[in-house]
Amino acid sequence: MSRMAHQKPCTGRAPAGPLPDGSRIRVMQLLATGTNGGAQESLVNTVLRLDNSRHDVCVVSLSHGSTVKRLERLKIPVEVIEDEHDDRAAAALAERMIALKTQVIHAHMFRADVVAVYAADLVEKRTGVRPLVVSTLHSSRFRSAEDRELLEKLTPRIDWLIAVSDAIVRKIVAENRDSTAISRIYNGVDLERFDEAPGRDVVRKEFGIPSDAPVVAAIGRLEPEKGHPTLIEAWPLVHHHFPEARLLIAGEGSERDRLEGLAAAHLRSELCCDSVAFLGRRDDIPAVLAAADVVAMPSYREAQGIAILEALAAERPVVASNVGGIPEMISDGETGILVPSHDPSALAAAIIALFTHPDRAAKLANAGHEMVHEEFCIDYMMRDIEAIYALAVGGDATLVPDRNGVRA
Repeated sequence: MSRMAHQKPCTGRAPAGPLPDGSRIRVMQLLATGTNGGAQESLVNTVLRLDNSRHDVCVVSLSHGSTVKRLERLKIPVEVIEDEHDDRAAAALAERMIALKTQVIHAHMFRADVVAVYAADLVEKRTGVRPLVVSTLHSSRFRSAEDRELLEKLTPRIDWLIAVSDAIVRKIVAENRDSTAISRIYNGVDLERFDEAPGRDVVRKEFGIPSDAPVVAAIGRLEPEKGHPTLIEAWPLVHHHFPEARLLIAGEGSERDRLEGLAAAHLRSELCCDSVAFLGRRDDIPAVLAAADVVAMPSYREAQGIAILEALAAERPVVASNVGGIPEMISDGETGILVPSHDPSALAAAIIALFTHPDRAAKLANAGHEMVHEEFCIDYMMRDIEAIYALAVGGDATLVPDRNGVRA
């Protein structure tokens, strides 16, 4: 599949101008867990792309994990506060916030919201100054009644909610959390990372895959909501039509052992079983995508789907479930194919169709690649997030998008 002519990766991040009194904004990013996933990927991208002429940034995680190690390798300041009690974790966090004179605390995921609000309360009580509390909602999970009651109480003490899709805006409203400001800000993609990806055969050689064998890649956490069982159930149907096809499943998570057992049960023949490889965590996602002819995302629920955007940035055709925020990323039949979730037959049929009609696959991939460059460049995301951070030092609220993603 040939690449389109190289496009300018990012064009929409206008200069922000000086901050009041030439000040800098001290930002702390707070992760609920240091493992791997879309929220963690978004945080890493934010930290790497934050304008360092205007911001001082550090990261705190409420647990260890692969993302903490990744941040350390990137030389990004990161600390871990590992205490299962929210009050104690908040007290430790407040100490760090006071010591660093934190002006913005940006929470990612449920427990981070809770601890960030408690810590901001303590900072305000001790110093008389409350940091700006920002929360990004990365998950489409509809939480328990007890958790929702807690979030409803905490939300008025959060200054700004960032929803990563219109679907998440609707979720916020359904959970009675629209008592505070909401901005819809799509996660963006570091386009240069994918435009400069290695060749098609790098990962194929690693796994002994012939250059002409059709390959499906699935990128994502191995967790129940990601829908891998449906993909594994669909795979024998694909393999029957394309015996040389291979399936690469990249990611880590709590479901790996179960999924490997499920694969062994569904793929009974030795030939078919050998056609599936679990890659574990990979830091070379552009290389994995370069090896693929089709990317599958069979999620049962999804807030947005960063892996979809990455696949489109790599100019790969995508087959994905028609759930959550995914239809905001994929226009069915134009920039990808949408199928019902939990439907292995429909998933298999879509993959087979793209293998059978490579010209159609290339057309979808090209259209998706162009769409990502036009709408989902990471600099668009950063422009909007930095506008929210600037509110901590008297920034212009009209530069911040509303819940529809529109700026005044």
